[in-house]
Amino acid sequence: MTTRTTGRTYKLGIDVGGTFTDLFLWTSGGEVRSFKALSTPRDPSVGVLDGIALIARALSLTPAELARCITTIVHGTTVTTNATLTRRGARTGLLTTRGVRDALEMRRGIREDQYDNHLRNVEPLVPRYLRRPVAGRLDWRGEELEGLDLAGVEEAVTLFREEGVTAVAICFMNAFANPVHERAAAEVVRRALPSAFVSVSSEVLPAIRFYNRVSTTALDAFVGPVLRDYLRALTSRLAEAGFSGSLLIMQSSGGVALPDATARRPAGTLLSGPAAAPRAAAAYAGEAGFADCLVVDMGGTSFDASLVRDGQVELKPEGDIARLRIALPMLDIVTIGAGGGSIGRVDSGGLLRMGPESAGADPGPACYGRGGPLPTCTDANVVLGYLDPTYFAGGEMRLHPDRARAMIAEHVGGPLGLDVERAAVGMYRVINANMAHGVREITVKRGVDPREFPMVVAGGAGALHGCAIASELDIPVVLVPPVASVLCAAGMLLTDQQHDFVRSCVTRLSDLPAERLEALVREMADQGETQLRRADVPADRIEHCVLLDLRYVKQYHEVTVPVAREAVRAGNYAQMLSAFHREHDRLYGYELSAEGTGVELINVRVRSVGRTDKPALPKIAAGPPDPGGALKRHRRAFVPERDRFEELPVYDGHRLQAGNAIAGPALIERTDTTILVSADYAAHIDGFGTCVVRRKAS
Repeated sequence: MTTRTTGRTYKLGIDVGGTFTDLFLWTSGGEVRSFKALSTPRDPSVGVLDGIALIARALSLTPAELARCITTIVHGTTVTTNATLTRRGARTGLLTTRGVRDALEMRRGIREDQYDNHLRNVEPLVPRYLRRPVAGRLDWRGEELEGLDLAGVEEAVTLFREEGVTAVAICFMNAFANPVHERAAAEVVRRALPSAFVSVSSEVLPAIRFYNRVSTTALDAFVGPVLRDYLRALTSRLAEAGFSGSLLIMQSSGGVALPDATARRPAGTLLSGPAAAPRAAAAYAGEAGFADCLVVDMGGTSFDASLVRDGQVELKPEGDIARLRIALPMLDIVTIGAGGGSIGRVDSGGLLRMGPESAGADPGPACYGRGGPLPTCTDANVVLGYLDPTYFAGGEMRLHPDRARAMIAEHVGGPLGLDVERAAVGMYRVINANMAHGVREITVKRGVDPREFPMVVAGGAGALHGCAIASELDIPVVLVPPVASVLCAAGMLLTDQQHDFVRSCVTRLSDLPAERLEALVREMADQGETQLRRADVPADRIEHCVLLDLRYVKQYHEVTVPVAREAVRAGNYAQMLSAFHREHDRLYGYELSAEGTGVELINVRVRSVGRTDKPALPKIAAGPPDPGGALKRHRRAFVPERDRFEELPVYDGHRLQAGNAIAGPALIERTDTTILVSADYAAHIDGFGTCVVRRKAS
């Protein structure tokens, strides 16, 4: 067998999605392969092992033989995301300062949608009777005004035990300035409830703004036992399979960390699912000559959109999941409920809707033949001729067009008075409009013109919709990498180890002693150094990036600005202020340096990065412009621009060569995705196998 005779080793990226578990395999010989296995929502680790078994069969190995040859697994998981969305996390209690236990419900006192009179407040993760107030108070400097009532902590813990609480969040007022009260309370909780998961705000998020801190800490506790149990199951199954290499877990910030570090800060994985795709997109876009790009990833359940500038993925210091605030660094990604499994329905007003409800992996779309009773986007794509029922997943899974047609006729065509094909056309157009709206959220609403960016399309379903989204937004270039269907899994092998730290320091920047700023940075950098050295990262591969949260005096929001480490050491505030003014002008179209308006510092951040070895993108063989050697057949399919069905050429994507050119309309089939080159576009294949689709000259 090849692996045993050649001594090859492997690196594996794994992305567990709502419908499929994507796997991307890189060999020490430079080859790459992608695989898909159905996800197993009840226990996602089963789907991971199923995927490894699938790869082993493809390589003529046993799962144990393959597992022993894998040196690194990088794993992205939606376990904590799904636990939050479905409210299936741990039974959680909260210890907080007397007088503020309703902060989780009051939030920041700002109406999320000021024009929606029917909007109801989101239900807190911790019910009120489990939010226990405790006497004791620190001022904003961290000085004690009232001692902590340890008897009150004991009383609350007794209630938690009686109510079956398995996770406890501890968040006291001004604990970011002095953690002494929180540490004392945590000691009591851990002694009385040794099996409970304990989240302490001064460890999770030692930063100003109480609601942000209490919400993040509650989320951390809520998902903690779920992630802990999942990682235990995963590591146990992998060990039983023979894996003894390095396991790394994807973080929401776009970096990776060891399982034990991840289990201690589970909230850091709440948005890790789509976090790796922009990394891979940036790599392929860079090889195609683009430093900036839009990234859209259409999976089975969701559609994610993000921006890459100068090869770097944009980050934000806080965000929301299911309307719950999480104030940890994360990639700036907009997610909507639009995917291959999005369900089509006609609402009470007679309008066609697509999603956000999804058929998921079980039972899945009607065409899967697993009992799915409702029509989905995938069913529409089958009826429109975009998917070959005998070649779905490379022929591993046979689709049932009759089921797709029947469900569309019953639930969409009938209510709208349309035949099956016109109903499928309507479903296709509606979901494309939904996804175009998602792209506007990350571009137009942020002051960015989407026409200035090429759009990298990812996800198993994305390449069928890329041209339609581009047409809606007037985007001239669409890039479909050869690993598009598993872009997140591929991106995981291109990430670095990363740990983020924050300390609040509220003062005018000009009033802050330079040695105080340097001390804060050094403290956090030392923490990062310790974490990375524990993960065996060599010292010469460790970097520390400094970021400051700054704002003009009396502003409400601050701007996160990267500053040079040398500027911090030298106390060069002029350089820091200049960076802030430039970034403020880029974001908001003005800056106030000429007016002499003061600048306030709110938080100091350090991002500690351990650079990892990354596989090189493989090149493909060159060929002539004529793609005829890859032509498979012709198939009747719908052409959106012409609003009719036509016989389209179908090309084998695995046989296309660098330099091949394809004029639309045409279909390009791969085992893991199908690309629709629509009538207004033409494509060529670049040296790395990316399908570069450009709008035809008018």
